[in-house]
Amino acid sequence: MPQASPRGTYLQISESLRQKIEKGKISDALPSEAELMSTFGVGRSTIGRALKTLKTDGVIESVQGAGWFVTGTGDRRPLVEKVTDLLRREDVEVGDPFPSEKELCDEFGVSRTAVRSALALLEGRGLIEMGPSRRRQVRALPTGQEAS
Repeated sequence: MPQASPRGTYLQISESLRQKIEKGKISDALPSEAELMSTFGVGRSTIGRALKTLKTDGVIESVQGAGWFVTGTGDRRPLVEKVTDLLRREDVEVGDPFPSEKELCDEFGVSRTAVRSALALLEGRGLIEMGPSRRRQVRALPTGQEAS
């Protein structure tokens, strides 16, 4: 049987994702584009076309720096705001260790690049710093709306 055309492939992928969303197998964030490329064995442009089709249909929405989400679900705030919320927890004190890049990637389901960007902003605001053991630590606690 001949190989499916790229047009047919992206439509098959969008339909597969649509069914997973309808059945509740995907209920908030979609897997990253890299994960989708690996799962379906296709390139970035094919995944991009499949996602664009679902976006056009109003099934999913993109959040810059955070990924793709089922429309109407989840926390859409910028990652830096979510990470700043970690500093607002009652049990956090100045000098405490701050979660590693890997821990933040796992907790928020985002790329290391996105995490590094958020950490750079927090370091720039003087909220975290690299500690003596080459691990970030809390330098100051946020006041008011510092994440904005």
